Amino acid sequence: MHLLIIEDDADTAAYLINGLQESGHTAEHAATGPDGLQRAQTSGYDALIVDRLLPGLDGLSLVQKLRAAGNHTPVLFLTALADVDDRVIGLQSGGDDYLAKPFAFAELLARVQAISRRHTAAADMVLRVADLEMDRLKRSITRANKPIALQAREFRLLEYLMLHTGQVVTRSMLLEQVWGYHFDPQTNVIDVHMSRLRTKIDKQSARPLIHTIRGAGYCLREPNREAN
Repeated sequence: MHLLIIEDDADTAAYLINGLQESGHTAEHAATGPDGLQRAQTSGYDALIVDRLLPGLDGLSLVQKLRAAGNHTPVLFLTALADVDDRVIGLQSGGDDYLAKPFAFAELLARVQAISRRHTAAADMVLRVADLEMDRLKRSITRANKPIALQAREFRLLEYLMLHTGQVVTRSMLLEQVWGYHFDPQTNVIDVHMSRLRTKIDKQSARPLIHTIRGAGYCLREPNREAN
């Protein structure tokens, strides 16, 4: 893992960096809230280890700013504030886990690995193509942050197209995977559903995502990209 430690105590930060490196991971250090926020916003990390009490910007506000900006990097709060109320506030502010000082390094490492795994699993449930986003767990669709209502079959059709972004999917593939037909019943059901889907997905945008590939099938791809 590649981690960011946002901690103003130099000894604690050095201890964490040394332990993480010995465990095969890499870590960077930010000693202030503003520096930590800037690094977290501009670089990709597998997880953040954040102290609550930081100079310039406290840990709670830092995480709240990240979440408000759409940054969902997993966060472990590591702090001397150990009361139940403090832990609750930390989790409600966007933290994924909370560990009080003093701590055992083995437990910290296990907690960081756990929140990173949960984040990875959750990310697999969200599909994105350009400004189109599908949350497969919540069963929600947005384009340019605007919600789109789809019927169950339309959702499954779009899901299949997004899982095969940039690829041509044939009529036979759609019939089998979306409708469960292992033969072509000679109906226009695909055409009807695809027309409805394109109206809902592309009607408000100057950049269509769903394309008909003449003689082959359909392709969902980002604008200005050719199908494979």
